[in-house]
Amino acid sequence: MTSRLIPVPPFVLTVFGATGDLSRRKLIPALFHRDADGQIPDEALIIGVSRRAMSDAEFRAFAHQALTDHIPAAELKEPELERFLGRLSYVAADADAEPGWSELATRVANAGDMIPVYYLATAPHLFGPICERLGKYGLAEKGRVVIEKPIGKDLSSAVALNEQVGRIFPEERVYRIDHYLGKETVQNLMALRFANALFEPLWNNAHIDHVQITVAEALGVEERAGYYDTAGAMRDMVQNHMLQLLCLVAMEPPASLDADAVRDEKLKVLRALKPIADHNMAQLTVRGQYRAGASAGGAVPGYLEELGSSRSETETFVAVKAELENWRWAGVPFYLRTGKRLASRVSEIVIGFRHVPHSVFGDAVGAIEPNRLVIRLQPDEGVKLWLMIKDPGPGGIRLTHVPLDMSFAKAFKVRNPDAYERLILDVVRGNQTLFMRRDEVEAAWKWVDPILQAWRGAKEPPRPYTAGTWGPSASIALIERDGRTWLEDGA
Repeated sequence: MTSRLIPVPPFVLTVFGATGDLSRRKLIPALFHRDADGQIPDEALIIGVSRRAMSDAEFRAFAHQALTDHIPAAELKEPELERFLGRLSYVAADADAEPGWSELATRVANAGDMIPVYYLATAPHLFGPICERLGKYGLAEKGRVVIEKPIGKDLSSAVALNEQVGRIFPEERVYRIDHYLGKETVQNLMALRFANALFEPLWNNAHIDHVQITVAEALGVEERAGYYDTAGAMRDMVQNHMLQLLCLVAMEPPASLDADAVRDEKLKVLRALKPIADHNMAQLTVRGQYRAGASAGGAVPGYLEELGSSRSETETFVAVKAELENWRWAGVPFYLRTGKRLASRVSEIVIGFRHVPHSVFGDAVGAIEPNRLVIRLQPDEGVKLWLMIKDPGPGGIRLTHVPLDMSFAKAFKVRNPDAYERLILDVVRGNQTLFMRRDEVEAAWKWVDPILQAWRGAKEPPRPYTAGTWGPSASIALIERDGRTWLEDGA
């Protein structure tokens, strides 16, 4: 959150699940980009760990292929590539067996005083066993552990997982990663609010009518069908990514950007969420499941076809009307919407301001649209502020609604770093600001659990929607019965 680059101390990063999809698509490319930009110290080492038998040379070949697949050829310059691949080594080890762990301990010990970081890019049921073995082999001392979502499937399992990890690593050395918080546009949400006198005085229920948060994907579940059917959109997106975005929009200004100061304010937001349960679930939530349709100009199968099943109660779409019970936001609805196989891929936050209290222009100029601040997370990251201005030309005043449009790509003309590039090095720096604290995770589950229980109790299947649309018609009714409408594509 500053233009000054904070130095990165020497480190040894061990990636468990190093041959998996997350490592191949995100972690290896992110580490290469940081190395190519000169942010990784010369001494730093990266150790890949998985069950597959593989030599150091074979792992380097695997990483080389991952870089070739996910980074443009023009960015893979030979000196940087050779330097990065030279950092890599590999150990075959299993969370449930002894072989390989002594070798890993020796390699980490040989790194001397470098900061040990353990990235658990594995299935969540392995988090506990891996941490226990890290403790058993003396690897946890001074080490930092990074864990990915899902952190539990409900409150009780999240508590159990946190306790299992917490027996080996103290809270100040546990980094629960949410890649949405590492996105450049999300960081700019805080900059917009707290570095500009323009917005913060208006950031309350006296001036803001409502907030919309949309995370839409055009793709289906595809190869993730097995996992997704045990999770659904509520667990996969709402409980973590979307509630974290809501927290950043709604939190009070922290005393500083110290990690706990920021996370204390986010926790207050989660605890202020108005409960949704059996008595109001039908009015405040919609869940759906996509059927066969069209996407990207071609026919696509429905969820059940991708799953290979004739029946599933898992939701691939969720819309929620959330409210906060506090002074700043009382009466301001937060509309959350996420889903698979929607009309386009877009993640954005829309801050809808109230109408002007009185128009001095009369009816001749047409309706005055309320101002909107649109924060686009993906694709085409940027910020739009919609304003009413006079349409140029003589013959009286004619008003039009236009955006002040700031595209990051156009404004800064630099590659927009992936979220993992920032977050991995924040772990090394010891900065937990963008990582979820245990009480945040558990507070989010306390709000989500009653919704999931209400859905199960209602025994109603998810509402069908055609792939390539914006979800079930009931989600439109959810917002339009309040006299509002979903805004798409930065409108």
